[in-house]
Amino acid sequence: MAAPSDATLYRLAARVGRHALAHGVTIATAESCTGGWIGKALTDVPGSSGWFAEGFITYGNPAKRRLGVPARVLTAQGAVSEPVVRAMVRAALTRSGADRAVAVSGIAGPSGAVPGKPVGTVWICWGRRGRGRPRLVAQPRRFVGDRDAVRRQSVAAALRGLLDR
Repeated sequence: MAAPSDATLYRLAARVGRHALAHGVTIATAESCTGGWIGKALTDVPGSSGWFAEGFITYGNPAKRRLGVPARVLTAQGAVSEPVVRAMVRAALTRSGADRAVAVSGIAGPSGAVPGKPVGTVWICWGRRGRGRPRLVAQPRRFVGDRDAVRRQSVAAALRGLLDR
């Protein structure tokens, strides 16, 4: 799959914005390998202050800990894992007060691969407030290409998932 262009990311973000407005919800992000790019894409859309709550860039493990990811989860599972992105989404929802959140953690490359987690491995989690505990959906993805391509594909997947949830 080719890496999405800036125009494609903008169109996706604009669709997310229209969806958020139509449903009266706000969105927060918690990002690692995308470095704030999801939040950038969303705030590129005029009027995003009406539905974008805030974003957390938690690139390193200390930042993930400050957000609220338990140290034991990071140690046991590694930063690129389902439990970590689930914890990131829960923390983003709690800290921001948003109705929806998305979290991304991955290995964009060119280095950083570990056994079982090659370059291009990305975990994405989407969450929404509900009665009681938030409802979460997490997915592993494997993107191909250079660092920019992996990050662009991660942003696009995160945005698409916000439309489905």
